[in-house]
Amino acid sequence: MTRRRWRAVGGDPELVGDIALWVVPAGIIGGRIYFDITTPMDIPHVWYGVFAVWSGGLGIWGGVLVGGLVGVWRLRRRGVSPALFADAMAPGLLVAQGIGRIGNYFNQELFGRPTTLPWGLEIPYQYRVSGGIPARYLNASTFQPTFLYELIFDVAWAGVLIWLGHHRKIKPPGLFALYVFGYSAYRIFEESLRVDSSVYILGLRLNTYIASVLTVIGAVWFYRTQRRPARTYAARPASATEPAEPADDASPPRSGVAADTGADDSPPPDDAAPGASPEADAQPSRNSGQATS
Repeated sequence: MTRRRWRAVGGDPELVGDIALWVVPAGIIGGRIYFDITTPMDIPHVWYGVFAVWSGGLGIWGGVLVGGLVGVWRLRRRGVSPALFADAMAPGLLVAQGIGRIGNYFNQELFGRPTTLPWGLEIPYQYRVSGGIPARYLNASTFQPTFLYELIFDVAWAGVLIWLGHHRKIKPPGLFALYVFGYSAYRIFEESLRVDSSVYILGLRLNTYIASVLTVIGAVWFYRTQRRPARTYAARPASATEPAEPADDASPPRSGVAADTGADDSPPPDDAAPGASPEADAQPSRNSGQATS
């Protein structure tokens, strides 16, 4: 999806793979750091516990932050606009997050409070205990499938961003700002349902506060990007997008660039034209004296 969207704005689709090679590992590292900081009580009690991504998981906001910083660094080194790339990437990032939530189902984790709704999810007792839910919920049998709610939201919000990109003039990185705003606003709702292990402050989960702050940041960011004057964003390095400058007559043409001056390429006649001076025959024309390397 990101390759197709990046090509549509004039970018090289191969760049997406190059950036992913750097951003994905950085995102995993950032996500684990976020998890270790925000839920230290869930770190396995072994020497490699802080690195055990298979036990405890990752924090999405840490992954987006660290992965985003590395992505900006790589894009600037390649001479490409990070803002334009972020807009192309935003819908695909949401879809990837939604697909990742399917893993929560198989791991029977990150579910919500007990419910009697028809779509309530049955959670085996051992997963209720390992999930760190409050003791008063241990005897319940069905719970809110919050990861399913997020999967649906992620795909739906990705569709909204794609629609806006096609039907509205959104200045970069406006779509990515809307990603931050929309996903964070949704997480406020999700955090109100989840009962898994978390740090609580004044009765609210830590991620509720973080989501609230990011919702405001995303809204303000979007507003500011749309209010500022229009800018030009590079989808390719300048050397790949700028046309070659015409060679100056007094200097030889650049290497690998053919200088087309409109001169006749046919060889000069053997005999001078009537009325031509000997000095003209002795001095070749300026145009025919240019060489193409």
